[in-house]
Amino acid sequence: MIAIRLNTVMRFYEFGIKPIKTIKPLTPEKARLASLKNGSERAKKLYKAEKERQNLIQAQRKIFNLSRP
Repeated sequence: MIAIRLNTVMRFYEFGIKPIKTIKPLTPEKARLASLKNGSERAKKLYKAEKERQNLIQAQRKIFNLSRP
């Protein structure tokens, strides 16, 4: 019988972890574009939430009006 011995000790470079890259600060132009992009995404979500809220209220009013004699 052949015994296979597993290597239980790994060296750091064997993990395949890439070195961490530093994040450079954005230039003013890029920072402005990033903030506008984030703002537009946030505005889309708020618009969608408000539209759903209004649709829910409208449906509740219809149900209430139909349930009254």
